[in-house]
Amino acid sequence: MLDRFRRAFADPDGEVARALAEGRRPIRVLGTDAPRARLIAAGFQPVRLVAPPLQVTPRADAVMGAAEMGPRGRRLLEALLTLPHPDVPVLITQADSVQPQLFAALRELGRLGEAVPQHIHFLDLLHLDRPASTAYNRARLAQLDTWLAGFGASPGATDPDLTALLAQAAELQGAGRLSGSDALAVAGGCAVLPVDEARAALSDLLAADLLAADLPVRASVPRILVCGTAHEDARLCGAIEAGGGAIVGAVHAWSLTPLALPARVADPTATAARVAADAARLRPDLVLHLTIDGDEAAPWDVPALRRMLPADQGFAALRCSSAPDDRFTRDLAVALGRAEPAAAPSRPARPTASRPAPQRSRKALSSTGDVNAWQRDWFASVRAAVAAGSPFAVVNANAPQEILRAMDVPFVVNQWWASIVAAKQQSRRYQGLLRAHDYPADVEAYSAQGLAALFDDDPDHAPWGGLPRPDFVHAVASSDPTLKLFTQWGAASGADCYVYERTIDPRPDLYADWWDQLPDHWETAVEPERVDLMVAEMREVIARVEARTGRRFDPARFAEVMALVNEQEDYYRKTRDLVARTVPAPIGVVDSMPATMVPQWHRGTVWARDAARALYEEVRERAEAGLGACPDERIRLMWVGRGLWSEMAFYQKWEDSHGAVFVWSMYLALAADGYLRDLSQGQDPLRALASRIVCMGDELRMPTWAGPWHVHEARTHQIDAAVALQDADPFVVRALRAAGIPVLELTADNFNREGEDAAAIEAAITAFVEGPATDRAAQRHAGG
Repeated sequence: MLDRFRRAFADPDGEVARALAEGRRPIRVLGTDAPRARLIAAGFQPVRLVAPPLQVTPRADAVMGAAEMGPRGRRLLEALLTLPHPDVPVLITQADSVQPQLFAALRELGRLGEAVPQHIHFLDLLHLDRPASTAYNRARLAQLDTWLAGFGASPGATDPDLTALLAQAAELQGAGRLSGSDALAVAGGCAVLPVDEARAALSDLLAADLLAADLPVRASVPRILVCGTAHEDARLCGAIEAGGGAIVGAVHAWSLTPLALPARVADPTATAARVAADAARLRPDLVLHLTIDGDEAAPWDVPALRRMLPADQGFAALRCSSAPDDRFTRDLAVALGRAEPAAAPSRPARPTASRPAPQRSRKALSSTGDVNAWQRDWFASVRAAVAAGSPFAVVNANAPQEILRAMDVPFVVNQWWASIVAAKQQSRRYQGLLRAHDYPADVEAYSAQGLAALFDDDPDHAPWGGLPRPDFVHAVASSDPTLKLFTQWGAASGADCYVYERTIDPRPDLYADWWDQLPDHWETAVEPERVDLMVAEMREVIARVEARTGRRFDPARFAEVMALVNEQEDYYRKTRDLVARTVPAPIGVVDSMPATMVPQWHRGTVWARDAARALYEEVRERAEAGLGACPDERIRLMWVGRGLWSEMAFYQKWEDSHGAVFVWSMYLALAADGYLRDLSQGQDPLRALASRIVCMGDELRMPTWAGPWHVHEARTHQIDAAVALQDADPFVVRALRAAGIPVLELTADNFNREGEDAAAIEAAITAFVEGPATDRAAQRHAGG
């Protein structure tokens, strides 16, 4: 009776072929939040698309790089690039942050002339319970309806909801009469089969009420409630059952009674409450939380689970691959109390410092030292103001900071704080603070340092005296863990937390020259739906800040802030262009990075505008005098990815020996191209800011955006070669190489450099400089 579900679950492509043969209209669906009822009503048979259990992903690895996208993303991309029946429509949603990248990758591959599915639609469906999000969803669903109508009208079933039947099947599982593997097959099969077949098969299953003999219930078998990452195949369930456990329930996106929201936007407290309620009802011996294939959202639910579950409830949190191995078997045995934890491997005593103390970088500009000194004094003044009762905010770098600036609410940019933690060599200690409070220390670590600072009660080691406790924490949900991290940060600190929605441009054809489009034509270059949503959210944040602080938002003051931002960014554009065309480069990234980023954290102030002007004037003077960052410049290098703020002298190690200068980083370049918004025709400053925020990050990491821009910058800066950090977008690396620019990919982490083989990295860069970079530079000098 279960075979129908099992076959559909294991072979969705077979169901696509059967649907075509029988005259139905299949549509492949990637995303647990896809509006299946809408698709069915339009006459389609939704067939879920999940990451298949592939052993190798050669095409995906060639496109994305084996290290950049996680195992699940690479398996999905491999499947999308090798689909049978590529003319069957594909619908992709924003259920997690991998899926927009997959859509953008397919869009870009199609633009480059490579084979991709013929009909792809991206549905940017949002899930936070806000009126603005609801209005946004209406617009996106209307666009989906228009796309579906393009395949011809063919009304389908009017009552496809299987929720009640699936809930009854979950009761069978809870009673031990439906195994975890089969429960997964039933849930997955219902997302593949024609809805009438699925309803009939479910009804038969429930009517038969599987005999206990089909799955013997033994008192000695531990009952397990599984939660965490959604299971897309049955391998882990099979391993749990083979290990002697009975899965009596599951709380994840592909269970019989799935979470109401995709995991990336589910509040950890709400998720934990749901798990705790199921645990109280099912009485499992063990609640088993699994983080599968490097899922970055799931680990952030663990602290709330530990708080919410009763003290006597067995609980274990494991990280594993979707392909269970010997380690998973051992960890499961330990969780079930059938084995003792393995003794920690003995390690040789660490030297006092695992890395040599970083050398100090050489600064060519006096303005660089000025801004660093000013930043220290400014932070001291913020600490004093907070101590005296001032409100205080911590915001992610891509959040709309200018509204706080206009309201005179002091704030710190979260990523700046992380750079200070790294520069002060406190990364390892802050990791320990996170672990001590059950938070993951290795997931979204760069953004978690503000949360870690809450627990830093060591004034002798706290960077710059420590981060004050915030009244507000703001971010854009640009990664899967962001909402979970900030929600818990707000709860732990008492701060008002607001996470802006992250929207995705779903247009199938997208301009690649955004640096020319956005500054002056932002009103037409950015979709109004995205701008409308961000404006509504900013107005909500303004109201919340006003209510908590008593301060008022003055539109005239905000317009002044935005005008100052434009002046500041225009100076950065002039500076960037001057560095690009001048040989030898008047400054390298050791000067341009801090001289740009410190004022950027204060954009919208007179001081920041003047600091940007001072930078331009000093660089211009050096260029006019023929002064170079490296007088014997022979090779011009590009740094792709986040900066190594903890060791800025790293960038200068090849200047004296090889005449190799890092002249480009994203910081000055993005300031030059990503922030300017023309307001000369009386445009609404709030909409201008919204148009910038919704694009922020796309310029650096989204296919079609990032690759062409990096190539443009490399060409205008006369770059000979590029060095890419491990977080670099693979399409950027691909685009640079296609343009003839050699790229060295490093495995270094810009934030946590513990355990890094510094000597090996320097040797790799030296060989790269002496080989491909030197060869390319020789061609440039020869006019080639």
